[in-house]
Amino acid sequence: MAVARWLAPLGRPTNPPSDLEDSILLRLLVQALVTLGIASVAVAAVGVTQASLGNLLAIPLSALGAVFSWYRRRRNNVAVKFFIAFGMILALAAFFSRLLQQPGDTRIILAELLVQLQVLHSFDLPRRKDLGYSMMIGLILLGVAATISQTLAFGPLLLLFLGLALPVLVLDYQSRLGLGPSLGKDLRPQLGLRQFSQLLGLTLTLGLLIFLLLPRLPGYQIQSFPVSSTVDIDEDFTGQVIFNPGYLSEDQAAADQGFGENGGQGTIQGKGKLTGPGLVDRSSYYGFNQQMNQNLRGTMTPEVVMRVRSQAPGFWRVLGFDRYTGQGWEISRNDQVQTLSRSGFSYQTLLPTQPSLGEQREVVQTYTLVNNFPNLIPTLYQARELYFPTREVAMDAEGGLRSPVGLEKGMTYTAVSKVVRRDRTQLRQAPTGYSPEIRQVYLQVPAALRDRVRQKTQELLALSPQPLTDPYEISLYLAQALKQRYTLQPDLPFFTPDQDLVETFLFKTEGGYPDHFATVLTIMLRSIGIPARLAAGFGPGEFNPLTGFYVVRNVDAYAMTEVYFPQYGWFGFDPIPGHELVPPGPSEAETFGTLGRFWQWVAGWLPSPLVGVIDGLGHGLTQGLGRLSQALVRLLQRGWLGLLTALAGLIGLGFVLWLAILGLSRGWRHWQLRKLPPLERIYQQMLTWFAQQGYPKRPAETPLEYSQRLSQQVPGRQAQAAAAITQAYVHWRYGGEPQNLSFLTETMASLRGLGPLSSRLRWKLSP
Repeated sequence: MAVARWLAPLGRPTNPPSDLEDSILLRLLVQALVTLGIASVAVAAVGVTQASLGNLLAIPLSALGAVFSWYRRRRNNVAVKFFIAFGMILALAAFFSRLLQQPGDTRIILAELLVQLQVLHSFDLPRRKDLGYSMMIGLILLGVAATISQTLAFGPLLLLFLGLALPVLVLDYQSRLGLGPSLGKDLRPQLGLRQFSQLLGLTLTLGLLIFLLLPRLPGYQIQSFPVSSTVDIDEDFTGQVIFNPGYLSEDQAAADQGFGENGGQGTIQGKGKLTGPGLVDRSSYYGFNQQMNQNLRGTMTPEVVMRVRSQAPGFWRVLGFDRYTGQGWEISRNDQVQTLSRSGFSYQTLLPTQPSLGEQREVVQTYTLVNNFPNLIPTLYQARELYFPTREVAMDAEGGLRSPVGLEKGMTYTAVSKVVRRDRTQLRQAPTGYSPEIRQVYLQVPAALRDRVRQKTQELLALSPQPLTDPYEISLYLAQALKQRYTLQPDLPFFTPDQDLVETFLFKTEGGYPDHFATVLTIMLRSIGIPARLAAGFGPGEFNPLTGFYVVRNVDAYAMTEVYFPQYGWFGFDPIPGHELVPPGPSEAETFGTLGRFWQWVAGWLPSPLVGVIDGLGHGLTQGLGRLSQALVRLLQRGWLGLLTALAGLIGLGFVLWLAILGLSRGWRHWQLRKLPPLERIYQQMLTWFAQQGYPKRPAETPLEYSQRLSQQVPGRQAQAAAAITQAYVHWRYGGEPQNLSFLTETMASLRGLGPLSSRLRWKLSP
């Protein structure tokens, strides 16, 4: 009884606070925003990271709490607040417990904490600012979902959230001002469907423009990157084994003669060997293995492998090969794999890198696997830091990274690479004194092939219009020569056991599969003493400007040639027809890179002639601005005289631009007026003329009210002319009565001073 008497006052009605919110519509819309925020986290996490589906229970629970808080909004609810505070402490303790157990990607953990806090908070929403807190939590949840989302499935939720947020803001603003026939209960936004659609369209347009034009400036990088939870491995990890479903072992192949129902899974003529003729696997690229058999034929079925968020595009390198086998490649130093352990306090693994005299740029990449992948870790070459779910990784002698387990669907990891800038001048001047180790490994060519390939290589180099003396220009020229003189041949027959790939390509078929071009270029360079190796990986993929991710498919995988330049490192050359000669890499300025990639995406949907015209205009504008900036720099270097000259030039250029903009605006106005009915055009011309004189028409004024105001502010004849045009316009616009257009045209001409008043017009306008 004593406890009951003590708790009794806690539920009694009290005087409502000054900002008590009674609007049911506002509460419903705020609850809808919170529901969308919770749902967006669940939708964005699908296929990307692990999230508890129990979060969806927060939707009905928060709705129940909102109903409860509505009915008890005029009470103290001290007991309810006590239990809410106790629940928040428990949620915070659970959050820190999960944070210690899963120190990787904490975005979902933070989002789930916010969801739990919102459910508790929803049981006490008496005031307007409490609803504001709920709106803010919904917005934060939406922001977290945006950072997690990698597909456009999040887009509809974002649009719906924006569509709800606009009337919520209007309602909240009206409520704060005390507007409405009855504050709270009947409060509705004074916003029609047409106005709402226009406001929504304007908001979306401005948001997209800001997104595209916002500079991507380099700044402070928070060293906490997305990575999946730790995967524990029991057995010892040496890193010498590669698991590629595109190849079966001999034992597996013996049990499965032929290609079977699954399309072979990489079995080669039913033998399961890594050499000899066979078909490629339908989903797994054949080059991601310790051995690369280039006597396989067929094509893969396109499948998305991963999504990559990167500060710059690039070649997502997987592994390299050093020994040519005659019909493929192999990693000869597979026993020289180095095992690396990550930090005991974070997911960071420091990777050994080769020093370089070239300018380096740090590029952060985050990879999310959409399908299962071999235990090879794609990164931009060369990675300096790796944030990976396993406690150990391995690096082979060619810079390829390996995992103790296969990369499973949904796994996320991050790499930080130090990408050396490709400076053509520096690389041309690189020394050619190669170390014995480089010569021994990367100049290997079969003896029976060396002389004939060297002779063919020298014949191609002799066709150059100017002598080529440095390895960089030789590599560029040979790659371009292969593109132009040899063709892709999708129906290439199998090689016989005694045929060599390079020899057949150069002297018999004069072409081959895409990866054959890289093999031929590598061996040609080796034959003339330039160290080279084969690298396999993925092209950048298709960039989605709305999500910011590169969508990488299995068909984006290919091989290219890497050439060694002492003191600078390895640089790629791509001889495959249809590919860029130099593989993609970070440019000097990615400030407006999103805008450029968005244009490339749009250009894919436009006709080629139109794209050519726009590209030409953009190129001309870029060149013009570049020359202008160079001229300004030269002037500024001349001292005060140059500074004054530059200032005068800029003022003159600004004046010309102002005249051009003024002319374009007048032309646009004239074109718009020509589309109007004659009498409407005359009336609009009158409004424009009076606005220029300092008497604009107010938006709330009717034509007759505006005419009456002009009669008190302008000279008599101008007021009479305005009244005549206005009366004619009103009779035509609202009564459908025909008017004397010639007379009204003369009236407008006299008003603008384009000619003297005719006698008939003087009589009409006389007092």
